[in-house]
Amino acid sequence: MKVVILGAGVIGTASAYYLAKAGHEVTVLERQPASGLETSFANAGEVSPGYSAPWAGPGIPLKAIKWLMMRHSPLAIHPSFDPHMWRWVTQMLMNCTSKRYEINKGRMLRMAEYSRDVLQQLRSDTGISYDERTQGTLQLFRNQQQLDASATDIAILKRYDVPYESLDKAACIKVEPALAQVQQKFIGALRLPGDETGDCFKFTQNLAKLAEALGVKFKYGVSIDRLITEGDKMTGVMTSEGLVTADSFVLALGSYSPILLRDLGIKIPVYPIKGYSITVPITDAASAPESTIMDETYKVAITRLGDRIRVGGTAEIAGYNLELRAARRATLEHSVTDLFPNGGDVARAEFWTGLRPMTPDGTPIVGPTPFRNLFLNTGHGTLGWTMACGSGQFIADVVSGKRPEISTEGLFMDRYGSVNKPIIVAKELQS
Repeated sequence: MKVVILGAGVIGTASAYYLAKAGHEVTVLERQPASGLETSFANAGEVSPGYSAPWAGPGIPLKAIKWLMMRHSPLAIHPSFDPHMWRWVTQMLMNCTSKRYEINKGRMLRMAEYSRDVLQQLRSDTGISYDERTQGTLQLFRNQQQLDASATDIAILKRYDVPYESLDKAACIKVEPALAQVQQKFIGALRLPGDETGDCFKFTQNLAKLAEALGVKFKYGVSIDRLITEGDKMTGVMTSEGLVTADSFVLALGSYSPILLRDLGIKIPVYPIKGYSITVPITDAASAPESTIMDETYKVAITRLGDRIRVGGTAEIAGYNLELRAARRATLEHSVTDLFPNGGDVARAEFWTGLRPMTPDGTPIVGPTPFRNLFLNTGHGTLGWTMACGSGQFIADVVSGKRPEISTEGLFMDRYGSVNKPIIVAKELQS
């Protein structure tokens, strides 16, 4: 089968690799001059299935108000008249219940844990390298309230048999020795030993090379204008280089996916939530993190990537704006210098921003659409790197008419009900 994939970020590239492995003739269209140059370029570096959780949860509306009043706030909102923004915010607030949180976290964990297993198999099969480390994530609590609140997540981790460790201060320092320099600034942590880290951009670039070795054709510098359909089938993609046809199409354009879909009458609640990062050169390895530390107060991830520290976080609701805001950099610098004051030189840090394609319930949309040969792989939010390999294998199975290795429940777009047309799904794929 001839398959065209729209987008060469980590999600689109992983989809291409696994579809090629399944024996399909694959072409990838990408507007950038290479793969992984947008949201995948400088994310936090976490492969964190254990930390997979929806942003929408009990108490979040009240927390959001408090965050907005903080000097180093993890949240920023720039209101506009965009109805898609307010619709997304409303839907997110509707998911801020204990019941919805458990359902959504369970779905996310299912995909994230599977994806971690698929990534490990890929690494074993190919030897792919990307400054990877397999030393877990430390969710660091600065006060007792944060520590107490972790009980809800621990209960869900237990239910899904996700390994975890509750650490006191001494145990935290044993895992992350550099924290001994600031031990007065935290009281404990939740450690997720199954989590990994790595440079998503390096991974995407190297996976693209592996995909090319399987016959995948990457066409860079090609912009996508619109999707062409006839009846219940997609017939082609109109691009800057003309019409591109195929037997099947996979849309993996992240935050830009819903823009193209609206012209087809498909309304998926994916909205760009802007994130920032700084990449700091390490000046003292012994004073730098060993793996990933999630600073729970500021919602900032601090990750060791080879000879660099990647500091990523903040959630900014500002539409498709890519302006680099100094206040966001200040928050990232504050978190890393507060916990690792001697680890790196923030004066030489590279500042970056990207748009995370978020759904209001946190779970990505991976699967079929109302058109028989159009499939989605989008909406991964902050977890695109975490879920990339699993989502790529999952969509390759669905496109191939094969039952995926994990349950499809809650992963297709039909969970959003009547806002979309009925989805045509082969019964043998549902579980």
